[in-house]
Amino acid sequence: MTWTRVSSISLTLAGLLIAGLALTSANYQGKHTTAKSAKHLERGKYLVGICGCEDCHSPGSFYGARHPDRHLAGSELGWQGPWGVTYSRNLTPDMETGIGKWSEADIVKAFRSGVRPDGSTILPPMPWQDYSAMNDEDAAAIAAYLKSVPAVPHKVPDTVPPGQLGSGSIVVFPPPPAWDAPKALPDNEPMKVEGATKP
Repeated sequence: MTWTRVSSISLTLAGLLIAGLALTSANYQGKHTTAKSAKHLERGKYLVGICGCEDCHSPGSFYGARHPDRHLAGSELGWQGPWGVTYSRNLTPDMETGIGKWSEADIVKAFRSGVRPDGSTILPPMPWQDYSAMNDEDAAAIAAYLKSVPAVPHKVPDTVPPGQLGSGSIVVFPPPPAWDAPKALPDNEPMKVEGATKP
């Protein structure tokens, strides 16, 4: 056997060995990444459950049974207060009626700051102030989970401005007693609450 042939066979075997190691490593990395992603999504699902997201954003929650095929697709139950009438939005990744066009960073920013990607303010009863201190890992897990659920096309009713009547089923918050009345709106302007009662 000539030296050239031995060298050629050695190089071929070395190449096959390197390719085999690369495939094994890639396979391990793929399985590791998949397991990590699954754990990340499972954490997001858990947090969405215990943080109350499903309560408001999944129809049927306040009536004793959620609709499994409408998970997080928004509710038509209105919430009326000094802010007007609001409806829990569609949190599924539907491109037209949900948050499909939002990035995971958009989702995190919205529930931490109370501002949507279009600049509009998230109104009560969404308790975004409670979520503003959530750690980065948990916030990212929630965003990833919301992007992973099945998209459900469902446009919830538009927000009704203060002083106008909403229609349909509405939970009405009575005017607050003086003790509970907010001193200022988020933009630091005094809040005028009609019908506020003294303690």
